[in-house]
Amino acid sequence: MRRREFLTLLGGAAASSALCARAVRAQPPAKLRRIGVLSQGSAAEHPSHLFQEFLSGLRELGWAEGHNLAVEWRFSEGSFDPLPRLATELVGIPVDLIVASPAAPAAAAKAATSSIPVVFIQVPDPVRLGIVASLARPGGNVTGFSSIASDLTGKRLALVKEVLPNAQRVAMLWNRPSQGAALVSGEMMRVQDQVDLKLEDIGVSSRGELPAAFDAAARARASAVMVIDDPAMVSYRDTVVQLAARYALPIFSQYSEYVDAGGLMAYGPSLRALYRRGAVYVDRIFKGAKPSDLPVEQPAVFELVVNLQAAKALGVELAPTLVARADRVIE
Repeated sequence: MRRREFLTLLGGAAASSALCARAVRAQPPAKLRRIGVLSQGSAAEHPSHLFQEFLSGLRELGWAEGHNLAVEWRFSEGSFDPLPRLATELVGIPVDLIVASPAAPAAAAKAATSSIPVVFIQVPDPVRLGIVASLARPGGNVTGFSSIASDLTGKRLALVKEVLPNAQRVAMLWNRPSQGAALVSGEMMRVQDQVDLKLEDIGVSSRGELPAAFDAAARARASAVMVIDDPAMVSYRDTVVQLAARYALPIFSQYSEYVDAGGLMAYGPSLRALYRRGAVYVDRIFKGAKPSDLPVEQPAVFELVVNLQAAKALGVELAPTLVARADRVIE
């Protein structure tokens, strides 16, 4: 190639490269979407493993904080009173969408806005709680994911009877101010006779009431404690596990957090799967879907978790067939 032709070609390539660089610089930045998260949990535990699942799901769908996503976090620290104010704060920012978990934050978000989309996660019965009109057609600006906690109460009590066949009475520990927990406890009371068990209600309104609750369980000769998990009860987890160990009471729960901390057994929806699915609805709404067109989803993944260490410490023998059915075993 002649020197003049080579220089001409080189110059053209350089010019083309410069034009490409200017074109890239001229492209508008990715549109920033802003999510508000309204949680009954605690900022001290942030980011919880469940919200880490939610954020991981968003990243897999192309939504990354600092790039095209910003997240405004609001925590009520287990209390119900701040929720209306926190929901109003998120609306006033304004955010493009609110993610609310569990039932009380979902109700607060719904009350705060009729225009900003709301995606709730881990609400036991959103229809009975008045959060949506129906599962198939939620209507309005609210949709999300039900934990169907009240529908599994009979199964959980049957597991108690399977593990402790001589049990006659079980203490039911729940957070009295919670509408969702009240719904589940009511359903559990309704089905107790079907599995030949009697429930001793030891519900509490604060952490300080837990020692008296366990004293009541002991006086009633309860054979085990059934925990109805909600964010408040999860925050009491260490205290509950310590008290249960003191009274040698096996803990049964809905979700695996208690089993990981020393409880005996849990059966219920996989919350990790539920929170990851929450990211899918956020993505669909950001891409144009209307909340009213997205049916409320029920859990597709359930898990039985067993803690063999706890069983050994309590002297509880678990049938090999039961252990084999478990989705996860802590040894």
